[in-house]
Amino acid sequence: MSTRKRYWLMKSEPTDFSIDDLERVVTEPWTGVRNYQARNFMRQMQVGDGVLFYHSNTQVPGIYGIAEVASTPYPDPTQFQKRSKYFDPKATREQPRWDLVDVRFVRKLARPVPLEEIRAHADALGEEFALVRKGSRLSVMPVTAAQWKLLLGLEKA
Repeated sequence: MSTRKRYWLMKSEPTDFSIDDLERVVTEPWTGVRNYQARNFMRQMQVGDGVLFYHSNTQVPGIYGIAEVASTPYPDPTQFQKRSKYFDPKATREQPRWDLVDVRFVRKLARPVPLEEIRAHADALGEEFALVRKGSRLSVMPVTAAQWKLLLGLEKA
């Protein structure tokens, strides 16, 4: 078993792609990231990194499951597809602008950890934890080992 060096939180709207969808398909390319900072985080990902699967833009936003990074970063094919909502006319196959990783289902949480509960632990999570910072809308963000442990500990609270 490999040692996980890094952890991440990845957001998805459940109407687009939910933890239930990931459980059904097992592994899925994480397409459509169009924020440079989030893309740069994905470029740092390694196979086996842990992922907190977060549902955003829903009645109860929060962490709903755990996944893991299942591939090294590679160009997001949707940037080249003219009919895709993620098409980028400035991207070329020679000079792709957007990358993705595949994510693999690990498990659903016994109970979701709602954003409201995560915010109640903002001091313990630290200022650098982007999810609880006002105005932060990143869809992919790093999570420290201590934050990972605290957040998963809330599942049993």
